[in-house]
Amino acid sequence: MIDQTVDDFSLPATGGRTFTLSACRGSLVVLYFYPKDSTPGCTTEAQQFRDLHPEFVAAGAIVVGVSRDSVKSHENFRAKQDLPFDLLSDAEELLCTRFAVIKMKSMYGKQVRGIERSTFVIDREGTLRRQWRGVKVAGHAQEVLDFVAKL
Repeated sequence: MIDQTVDDFSLPATGGRTFTLSACRGSLVVLYFYPKDSTPGCTTEAQQFRDLHPEFVAAGAIVVGVSRDSVKSHENFRAKQDLPFDLLSDAEELLCTRFAVIKMKSMYGKQVRGIERSTFVIDREGTLRRQWRGVKVAGHAQEVLDFVAKL
């Protein structure tokens, strides 16, 4: 997938918008997939992207979070955490499937199907430049920013 063009996609986003990748040409896109709104790890990750958001913008990047939650859930999460970027609802797992982020995970001793925390950076021409899979939250947003700042 690295160094390959990412096919265009559109998904419902917060703010009553539809996010379309092709509309972002000319900007870097940081697409981060997370399991669920308002859970501890996902909240911390969103806060870290929020806190570094001005630096992402200065580097010419658009940050977008993606999960299977509804737009309504995203709106509540975004408002509660004061997130300056959009969250996309992938309830049908179309984008999750395309980026192969759905995995079997163990939760409280049970096998559950869910999103493996992953981040992808797409360049100004729509080419995938970097991916992180099985992300550990601590320091991740800064690592992504450091990469984006070099593009």
